[in-house]
Amino acid sequence: MKLHVSSTMLKEKLTESLTSVLPILVIVTVISFSVLPVPTDLMLSFLVAALMVIIGIGLFSLGADASMSPIGSHIGTAMTKTRSLPFILIMSFVLGFAVTVAEPDLMVLADTVSQIDSVVLICSVGAGVGLFLTISIIRILAAIRLRTLLIVCYAVVFALACLTEDNFLGVAFDSGGVTTGPMTVPFILALGIGVANIRNDANAEADSFGLVALCSIGPVLMVLLLGFLLGSGGTAETTTVPAFADTAQMGREYLREIPGELKQMALSLLPIAAIFGMFQVLFLRLSRRHVIKILVGIVYTYVGLVLFLTGVNVGFSPLGYYMGQSLAGGIGRAVLVPLSMVFGWFIISAEPAVRVLEQQVEEVSAGAIPGRLIGRSLSVAVSCAMGLSMLRIVYGIPILYFLVPGYAAALVMAWLVPDPIYTAIAFDSGGVASGPMTATFMLQFMIGAASALGRDVMADAFGVVAMVAMVPLIAIQAVGIACARRGAGEPVPVYGDDEIIELFADA
Repeated sequence: MKLHVSSTMLKEKLTESLTSVLPILVIVTVISFSVLPVPTDLMLSFLVAALMVIIGIGLFSLGADASMSPIGSHIGTAMTKTRSLPFILIMSFVLGFAVTVAEPDLMVLADTVSQIDSVVLICSVGAGVGLFLTISIIRILAAIRLRTLLIVCYAVVFALACLTEDNFLGVAFDSGGVTTGPMTVPFILALGIGVANIRNDANAEADSFGLVALCSIGPVLMVLLLGFLLGSGGTAETTTVPAFADTAQMGREYLREIPGELKQMALSLLPIAAIFGMFQVLFLRLSRRHVIKILVGIVYTYVGLVLFLTGVNVGFSPLGYYMGQSLAGGIGRAVLVPLSMVFGWFIISAEPAVRVLEQQVEEVSAGAIPGRLIGRSLSVAVSCAMGLSMLRIVYGIPILYFLVPGYAAALVMAWLVPDPIYTAIAFDSGGVASGPMTATFMLQFMIGAASALGRDVMADAFGVVAMVAMVPLIAIQAVGIACARRGAGEPVPVYGDDEIIELFADA
């Protein structure tokens, strides 16, 4: 029976992964067989990589659910039981740092920026998440209003952004989007719920939301500060479009990539495993069966990450770069913006986390806001975000022209939304929109287009993740405000003239 449940869960995760990657796969295939011929070896490498990405995301998601969420919940509860504020804050920083450095989307972003050492960038982002996770824990324990904290933090962010070189802005805001990924989000949410359990008031559950929103601010601040120290944004890593003489050479390229990823993932996951081991010995004392389940989850996570990053680096990202470069450099320039919008629509429509968000909003609103309405709103918003990102590249528009009014609107709406929990869910949902397909294929698609158009890649191509992470803040709050103004409540049942209404059915 246990094997049956495990195989069922694995099948479910692989199906979710397939639905996430399938839109990209179908659109790329259609384009490559019609308007943009793709070299046979590059297309074959992409198909192999897509299979690895699908399996990798599926195994990673299964492992994260079995390991990261339980670890976060158990450690969060154990920390609060110590009643030692210094210990809670120190461990919050360490945990935030440890879980962030293992985030796959962050690794992809770090490998793309050549002039900033990848270790320095990853550690800076990890420190930012750790710092703001600590601030988030203080907010939960002290019951500080999320809206006030968001306004103060974003005021500091944009004040620094106005003094930062354009080359750093896109990378800085993208770093905030990639940290709210499939590794960090479940861990942080579970940790927040565990810490919120120490409070017995009615608002404790609502205050457990908003951790992801605050933790996405920390990386932006740290990378902006890193920009002041380095003084120059440098250039983006030039993507090498591989050319394989035969399938044997292609296979050797994949095999060459795997050992490096095995080592990197082991170093990334080791701190999390070590922290869990320490808490298990000192505080948790979980049953042997429970520990084995978590360790198996870590193994699934490890294998999934290795497959995912290998597929992305060898075959997935290069084709995205090739398509963007070829379309922008040829007759396809006119379709860049609409094609980006199509990519955005299908990427977010197929994102499994969107379904989770839809259910969450329906539960919180007691059915006042339909989940399907949230999904459609996100599809329109992310489609527009992708189109605007490509429009930036075509015309060289600075990213702050979009982010400043966008976040200003989101923060103003935070005071108009009827219930503060909608604001928390909206700001948390940025990680839902900026999924793995945005940080891998779409970022490389934008970089390829920027290169062909002669744009500054660092200033113009980067920022697509930030744009995609911003739009849900506006979309979800707008839906909440609109439904509230229409007086949307729980749906009133409609009865026919010949139906009998049981007034005392529960009596």
